[in-house]
Amino acid sequence: MRIVAGTAKGRTLLGPKTDAVIRPTADRVRQTLFDVLGQWCDGLAVLDLYAGTGALGLEAVSRGAAHATLVDSGKEAQALCRKNAEALGLSARVELLGVAAAPAMELLEQRQKAFELVFVDPPYALQAGVPTLVTLEGRRLVVPAGRVVVEHARSEALPSAVGRFALEDERRFGDTVVSIFRLTSP
Repeated sequence: MRIVAGTAKGRTLLGPKTDAVIRPTADRVRQTLFDVLGQWCDGLAVLDLYAGTGALGLEAVSRGAAHATLVDSGKEAQALCRKNAEALGLSARVELLGVAAAPAMELLEQRQKAFELVFVDPPYALQAGVPTLVTLEGRRLVVPAGRVVVEHARSEALPSAVGRFALEDERRFGDTVVSIFRLTSP
């Protein structure tokens, strides 16, 4: 795994010992995703739920995001996120929350945080796409017109709208689907 573009382009990311618990987003998926989102993330606040290696959030920071909050409750994932951010020289623009997604979203709401770009890449068995979108909207963690990228298994069909989130684009990569939602005006 490597950072695909930006200030850390070509730099290697540490990966998990096995992909049994942490399933990193493949380089080609990240490249296509950022082609769809726009190559650069200048000044964005980014939230990476179920961060794993931190690849998605760190890719965004490499591409100019002002700050990324990486969330993962797994000890191996936390170590990987920390080590990858340090190795890339991006630690000053990265915050790591070592808790599960639900308490992290509650904490971020209490801090009155809101994000322009959110990555949601849970273990496929959780089928957490819709519940996470509902929570993000309810806790007001996404700015108006902000985007949420949900990576999920092909077997987890997501609707074209969840609350005020409207499906903007969807890409398939074998058994993986990446669905991009945008928060619409009330």
